[in-house]
Amino acid sequence: MKVRHIALGLLVLVSTNCTNQKEKEEEVNDMTTPLHLLKPDYKIPYGEINKDDVKAALDRIFQYVDQQTPHALKEDGTLERGAFRIGSYEWGITYQALLAAAEVTGDQKYSDYVKTRFDFISEVAPKFRDQEKCEDAQMEQILHPRALDDCGTMCTAMMKALKNSNSPIEDSPLTPLIENYFDFVENGQYRLPDRTFARHRPQRNTIWLDDMYMGIPTIAYRGVYTGDTKFFDEAATVYKNFVQRMWVPEKGIYRHGYVEGLTDQPTYHWARANGWALLTTVELLDMLPESHPDRPFILEQLRKHVRGLASYQSSEGFWHQLLDREDSYLETSATAIYTYSIARAINQGWLAGITYGPVAQLGWHALSTQITEEGLVKGTCVGTGMAFDPAFYYYRPVSAAAAHGYGPAIWAASEMLSLLDNWYPRTNDSGLHYYEQEQTNESPLFYLTEDGAGEAVK
Repeated sequence: MKVRHIALGLLVLVSTNCTNQKEKEEEVNDMTTPLHLLKPDYKIPYGEINKDDVKAALDRIFQYVDQQTPHALKEDGTLERGAFRIGSYEWGITYQALLAAAEVTGDQKYSDYVKTRFDFISEVAPKFRDQEKCEDAQMEQILHPRALDDCGTMCTAMMKALKNSNSPIEDSPLTPLIENYFDFVENGQYRLPDRTFARHRPQRNTIWLDDMYMGIPTIAYRGVYTGDTKFFDEAATVYKNFVQRMWVPEKGIYRHGYVEGLTDQPTYHWARANGWALLTTVELLDMLPESHPDRPFILEQLRKHVRGLASYQSSEGFWHQLLDREDSYLETSATAIYTYSIARAINQGWLAGITYGPVAQLGWHALSTQITEEGLVKGTCVGTGMAFDPAFYYYRPVSAAAAHGYGPAIWAASEMLSLLDNWYPRTNDSGLHYYEQEQTNESPLFYLTEDGAGEAVK
């Protein structure tokens, strides 16, 4: 009997709750409630953001990478090890992002980090260079690069750091490292007859979209660094060669790989490789003189690419691992690169902020959910080669230990801070919009108040 009474009680409770829920739903109707003001159940944050929150996220990442990249020698004479290599291409990107963060925020700790690591590398490099066989794998990669990955972004980062320091190039201990890196970019990396970067893996004469970023900005910044305009011309030419082969106009995005001479090309639109291409375009526009004859082509390519990418952004603000396949997972590093690049292009006046500001901000919202309290960046695809089937890309692992997410996340946070200085995002009728002037109740726009009453257009 006791069990029966409990069961009857539960039945009455469930019935009562269902009745109450039904009554509540019946109370919410177009006559009683402004339905357009009902709160959506967003999976990520949506709407306005606070600059202090963006800076706090930036500082969490910085604190983590600072702890995880020691700059000292062990007793056995090799480099102390942290979670990340201080001479990798991923860290070349991180150094550049931190230089940008210092410029945007005025916070010197970011540029100090770059200086201390570069000072350390330049100080210990001669010791390892004199060894018959380099005893440390990190220094071996720095001193004897064997691919663009080993040298391009590090070379660019060191040139930027030295240029920003206003120190004489000839007297800097960084100069031998820069020259060694650049010599490989210019003369050591295999190229096709038209000077396009190529590799012999996985097939002979394979072009990787990744190599747009691994080499082209280095050549372009060489023009800034030395004042020799021939490097601007070379960078623009190689860029156009990549676009000719890799761009898929009907989709507005790039393929990941291209095999010279192959009739049917493998066409998989890997997100991070598209990020490297977009970042290359933004960097070129930052580096090339305004009068350069190829600048209009590069600017138009930026706009076409962003238009395509915006069409593939997910409802959660991320982009998919394979951009045009919504059943592939949502990926962090590409989302960070797109967020930075789009925000940078708006800040530089290359894209319309009204159109693309919300795209960048939604990307930041998504990215911010992947930054832990400890400063780790989650959800990043690990290092990835090239394949000619979809399964390879679908099942690439993700890890917070993947270094590829940290530089782009720092860069994205920094550029979002600039975007919030230059533009005025505000929710209007529940949707996020970007305005060139600060909006108040006196502004010549129509707003809906929380109770649903409309404020008149001024």
